[in-house]
Formats: sequence, structure tokens, C-alpha cells
Amino acid sequence: MENEIRWKAVETNDRRFDGAFVYGVRSTGIYCRPSCSSRLPKRENVDFFDACADAESNGFRACMRCQPASEVPAPQVAKVIAAAELLDRDETISLSDLADEVGLSPARLQKLFKELIGVSPKKFADSKRLERFKEGVRGGAAITDSMYDAGYGSSSRLYENIGNKLGMTPRAYARKGSDMQIEYTITDSDLGRLLVARTSKGVCAVNFGDNDADLETGLRKEYANAEIERNGANLKDFVDAILHNLDGSNPSLDLPLDLRATAFQMRVWEELRKIPYGETLSYQKVADKIGKSKSVRAVAAACAANRVALVIPCHRVVRSNGDVSGYKWGVERKRVILKREAARE
Repeated sequence: MENEIRWKAVETNDRRFDGAFVYGVRSTGIYCRPSCSSRLPKRENVDFFDACADAESNGFRACMRCQPASEVPAPQVAKVIAAAELLDRDETISLSDLADEVGLSPARLQKLFKELIGVSPKKFADSKRLERFKEGVRGGAAITDSMYDAGYGSSSRLYENIGNKLGMTPRAYARKGSDMQIEYTITDSDLGRLLVARTSKGVCAVNFGDNDADLETGLRKEYANAEIERNGANLKDFVDAILHNLDGSNPSLDLPLDLRATAFQMRVWEELRKIPYGETLSYQKVADKIGKSKSVRAVAAACAANRVALVIPCHRVVRSNGDVSGYKWGVERKRVILKREAARE
């Protein structure tokens, strides 16, 4: 099964995948079912296994909390997993043939696939084709060779909407984003040093920090091959708007953005921008609002991936009991921002 599907099931505690696989955590030596309520491990510490016996043969012991050996997968889950594996091997297979292979009607497979995987079989196949193209380019192959090897019949098929999927054009991707131009500035704020960066399209980073060196290092790591210049001349209006939002004199912060993100992250971030100034939502409420009630962990991960403090107000997301936690730029900063917003609301 696709490891990206497995990891998403673990992130979201998706009970529907219980019995379909188990995951082992190398740092603890324990393996669990996908819905285990234990703390989410780091992705790099996780191995996936089709069966409990496979995990145990690799030295893992069963979790006493979730008792993974007691689950049997629902037949429909197994069929969707089989369909995903078929699409991974041959993304050109038709929906009708795919449905025949796994023993479902096309309509039923379409519905179940979207429910479990989060996208339709066609979009999943498109993502597999795009990943093959990216792998070819990363491996040094020419764009045209990578295009045909990945299954694109023409360059128009490749370029159609691909900029949105890659976050850049195919040629820019081939150059690993080396043609991106970013300007940034760093200034004082009452929450520490503040870095604001932009491309020609909009703001790409808003970060708090304790010193300029760390902020600059973080920006260059995020955009490793871009052309980056410290130049505040074109950033004054953005910086002023952000600082005025921070001090409460400009509650509405609506700036153009240029962000690279997954479709799920974008959905979460769009919802965060709807949270009114001075108000908060729980991670669960955000998950409910985007129609992914079981994706609380994934919502939290999307908040943690936010690169533009205040502009996408991930600080307005708290635990269900109201506790403040999990802020990329420090929990104490989050508390201060929320306190100010509540006082000026």
C-alpha cells in the first residue's frame, strides 16, 4: 500500500484502516494500529507493515493500549487499498477496469476511494504521474524524456495546470526553483525580530525569531536554490500592515501570498483566515469546517507548516479545552497575541 496513504491514516487516527496495516515506531520499539490514540510519532521514525507478524519479525512488540492484533480490515477498505496499488503500477487504467479488478461497481469504487483516500481515483492517478515526472527530473533526465516516461502524451498535457501542482513551472522545477527571486527584510517588533519576505506574487514568509542570523538561515533553508536578497524597499507596506495588526490598530490583515502547499494545507489555511479577529477555534472545529472531522492531527500539522505568521492566523487555533499549545514561533508569543486580540476585539 502507498506509504503516503498509510501515514495520512495514522495522522488522522482513521479507524477504517485498522487491520489493513500496522506501524512500528523505531524510537520505542512498539507497533500500533492506525487509530491508536498514542502521541503522533515523527514520520522518520515510522515503519509500515502489512501484518502484525511482519512487525514482530522486525523486532517490534505490540502496543498494550490499542492491541493491534485484534483487528480485521473491512472488505471495502481492502478493495480501495488494492485499487490504489493498481493505480500506482498503472495510472492509465480506466475506472471501469479498475472497478472490475477489485470487485466493485465504478460508482461504488469512486465513492469509497474518495472517502478513504481523500481524492478521486483520477486525481490519485494524476498525482502518481506527476510524481514520476518529478522523479525523472530530479534524477537528471531531460524534461521531454521525463514527460513521456511519466505517461504524458504531449507537453500541453504536462503544462496544463501543472504550475499549481508543482508550485512552479516544470522548467523551474527542473532547475530546483533556482529562478525564484525573493526579497526580505528584518525589523524589530515587541515579540522579537520579525522577518518578512516576498516574491513578485506576494508574501512567502513571515517569521518571528530571536536573532537575524537564525531567521536568515531558516529562510535560505526553506528556499535553498532561490535568489535571495535583503532589501526592504518593496516590503515597507507589508511590514507596516503586519506590525499594525500585531499592535491591534489593523485587525484585518489581507495580503497577497505566494505559498507552496498541499491541497489539504491550503484548505486548512483558507479556513484559518476566516476566523474573526479576537476569536479562536479548536483543531477539531477546523477539521469539522473543512469536512474532515477525523483529520484533527492533520489539521494540527497544517497549522505547524504555516510559514506566514499572523497573515494566516494559526495562532487562533487552540485545543478543545481552550489550552494554548503548538505554535511554530513559540507558545508564549501565541499567548501574547491571543490576549491582545481578545482585549481589542
